[in-house]
Amino acid sequence: MQGLSVTGVTKVYPMPGGRELTAVEDVSLQLEPNRIGVLIGPSGCGKSTLLRMVAGLERRTCGEIRLNGRLVDGPGRDRGMVFQSYTSFPWLTVRENVAYGVKINGDSLMLQEGVVEHYLERVKLEHVADAYPHQLSGGMRQRVAIARTFANSPELLLMDEPFGALDPETRWQMQELLLEVVHKERMSVLMVTHDIEEALYLGEDIFFLSSHPGRLEAEIHPQFKQELAGQDRDAMLAHPEYIRLERQIRRMMREQGQPAPADGGEQPLKLLRL
Repeated sequence: MQGLSVTGVTKVYPMPGGRELTAVEDVSLQLEPNRIGVLIGPSGCGKSTLLRMVAGLERRTCGEIRLNGRLVDGPGRDRGMVFQSYTSFPWLTVRENVAYGVKINGDSLMLQEGVVEHYLERVKLEHVADAYPHQLSGGMRQRVAIARTFANSPELLLMDEPFGALDPETRWQMQELLLEVVHKERMSVLMVTHDIEEALYLGEDIFFLSSHPGRLEAEIHPQFKQELAGQDRDAMLAHPEYIRLERQIRRMMREQGQPAPADGGEQPLKLLRL
C-alpha cells in the first residue's frame, strides 16, 4: 500500500526586484490508494499550485512527490487531470473525445476491448455518444472530460474545482456520479475545492491549507459517512458530526482570512487532526 506521498514540498516564485513569493511551504501529506482526498483552504492558499505539482505541471522548489513509490518529475500517464473549464475538443463527437487519449497513446487493444464504451456507460453518456460538445449541457460536457480521463486508466485522478462552474442541482448530480464511478472503478482521487459541503460530501481525507503561504494546517478524516451508507445528502447535512466539522472548517476559513498580527510575526502553526 503506497499511494500518493508528498514530503516537505515547497514552491517559490521569483518576483520583480529580486523578491520571492512562497506559494506552498513544507507540505507533507499521504493519500492511500482507493481514497478520495480533498484540498481545501482560503483563496490563494496554494491548493491548485500543489495539485499542479502533483500532476507534474509545476516544478516544486524543494521536497518530494511520489506516486506508488515512483518519483513525480513531470506529467505522466499514471495521473489524469480534470479542470474546472470544459476541455472537450469541439470538432470531435463525445465518443471520439473519450477515445482521444487512448488513441494518441497507441492503446489499440484497449479500444478493441471496449474501454471507451465502458466509460461512456459509467458516466451515463452512451445515449449521446455521437453528439458534439456544443450540443451538450455543462454537466454533460464535464462528464465527457471525466470519462476521457478514466479511459486512460490513471492511478490517480486529479481534479481542480471540476464542478465549480455548474449550477447547484447539476453539481450535486455530478458529485454523486463521481462517488459512484470512483468507488466502482477503485480509483484514487485528489481534488481541489473551496466548497465546504462538497469537501465533506466527497472527501475521505481532507487537507486544510493555511493562507500565504499554503501550509498543511489540519487533516480531517470524516467518520460519520460510514453510518450514512445508502442515505441521501439531507441525512448528511443533518448529522451532528457533519455540522461540527462544517463549523470547524468555516471557523478556520475565517481565521485564515484575518490580517497578520500587528507586529508582523507569524502565528504558531500546529497540525490539527480532526
